[in-house]
Amino acid sequence: MKNTSQVLKTCEVSCLYWYIDTIMEQLKRKIQEKAAIVGVIGLGYVGLPLAVEFANAGFRVVGIDIDQRKVDAVNAKTSYIQDVATKEVAKLVEAGRLRATSDFSALKEIDAVSICVPTPLRKTKDPDISYIMAAVEEIVKYLHPLQLIVLESTTYPGTTDEAILPELLKTGLQVGKDFLLAFSPERVDPGNARFHTKNTPKVLGGVTPGCLEVAKLLYEQAIGTIIPVSSTKSAEMVKLLENTFRSVNIGLVNEIAVMCDKLGVNVWEVIEAAATKPFGFMPFYPGPGLGGHCIPIDPYYLAWKMKTLNYNARFIELAGEINASMPEYVVNKVVDALNNIEKSVKGSRILLLGIAYKRDINDVRESPALDVFRILEKKGAHVCYNDPYIPNFAEDGAHFNSCQLSEDLLTAVDCVVLVTDHSCYDYQWLVDRSKIFVDTRNATKKVTDTKNIIVRL
Repeated sequence: MKNTSQVLKTCEVSCLYWYIDTIMEQLKRKIQEKAAIVGVIGLGYVGLPLAVEFANAGFRVVGIDIDQRKVDAVNAKTSYIQDVATKEVAKLVEAGRLRATSDFSALKEIDAVSICVPTPLRKTKDPDISYIMAAVEEIVKYLHPLQLIVLESTTYPGTTDEAILPELLKTGLQVGKDFLLAFSPERVDPGNARFHTKNTPKVLGGVTPGCLEVAKLLYEQAIGTIIPVSSTKSAEMVKLLENTFRSVNIGLVNEIAVMCDKLGVNVWEVIEAAATKPFGFMPFYPGPGLGGHCIPIDPYYLAWKMKTLNYNARFIELAGEINASMPEYVVNKVVDALNNIEKSVKGSRILLLGIAYKRDINDVRESPALDVFRILEKKGAHVCYNDPYIPNFAEDGAHFNSCQLSEDLLTAVDCVVLVTDHSCYDYQWLVDRSKIFVDTRNATKKVTDTKNIIVRL
C-alpha cells in the first residue's frame, strides 16, 4: 500500500498534467473558434502581410509598431507595403478584424503574438538582435497564462531557447505549462506574384511538443502548408540554410562571370546552355551584387554563431567576399567603357537605371545600386538615377530624386548603367538613345545593338 507522501506526490503530478492539458485545450479551442486575438509586433514587409492573413482567416488582429506612421496608416485603412493592397487593409479595418497601435499594453488581451521585427547586422557583421529583445522586454511586462509567442525574425540558431526563453521565464511562468514559445522563419519574397504569405509553406519549431502543437494549429488557420520540425534551433537553421544556399551559389556564378570575362566567353550563353541539363544543375545568374534584407545578411548570422563554436564557415565568408566585390566590378566595367571612347570617369555624367535591390519592387535595403552610386561618385563622376519605384532616397545625409527619363537626358549622359532590370523599361528605346549602355542583368539580350554600345557583365 502506498504511503501518504507517495499518494500526495501522485496527485500533484496528476494535477499538473491536468492544468497543462486544460491550458492548452483552452487556447486550442479559442484558436479553432477564431476567438483568439492575434498580435503582430512589427508591421513591415513581414508583419503586415502576416497580420492581414490572420485577419482574413477570421481572427481579430492587433498590429503593434513603434513607428507611429505605420500605425496611423493601417488605422486609416491604407497599405504602405507593395504586396498588400490598400483595399484589403481597408476591408479588414472596417470589419473590425485589424487595428494597429504603438501601445504594448495591448498585449494584455492578446492570446498569440508573432514577433516580426528587423534583425540587421552591426558594422562588424555581428548579429544585432536588439529589436527582438526590445519586443521581448515588452512581452515580459504583459506575459500571461494562455499565451503563445512565436518569433519570426531571422536570427542565429539558438536565439529562441538561449536569449528569449530565459527572459520569459523570469516572470515565474513556465514554458509548455503557462505559456508557449515557438519559432517560425519568415519566407517573404517582396514582389513575387506567385508566392506570398498564405501559399508559402511555413516551417515551425516549438520549445516543447505542446508549444509546437498549439503554434501549428494557429498558423494552419491562415497558411496553406505547415512544415513542423523537431526544435526551434532546427527551424532557425532552416532559414539560414535557404539563404546561405542562395548566397553561395550567387557568389559562385558571380565568380564564373569574372572568369568568363577574362576568357572572352559570354557568361549568359554558358548559363543558358548549362540550364538545359535536366538533372544536377540549377541556374543562378550573376549581377551587380546582393540586395534585400535576407541574402546579404542571413548567412553572416550563421557564420557568427559558428565562430562562437570555434568553427570557420569558409564558404559563407568567401561567397560574401565575392558578392560584396561585384559593385566595384561593375564600376570597373563603366571605367573601361568610358576609356574606350577616350572619356575619364571623373567628370563623366552617368545615369543609373534602377536603385531598388531587385526588379519591380520599391525596396532599397542593401541594394547594390547604392554601392555602385557611391563608388562612382567617389571617382568623380556626376551620377543621377531613374527608378519608377523609388522616387527618392537618402544616403549618408544626402537626398536624391529620381530623374525623369527622356531623350534629352539619355543623350546628355555619357553612360547608362542598368543596375535593376525593372520590367517597365523599354530597353530597345534606351539603347538606341544611349552612348554607352552597361547591362548588369542581361536585360538587353533581345535588343538590337546597331551602334555596338552594349557592355555586359
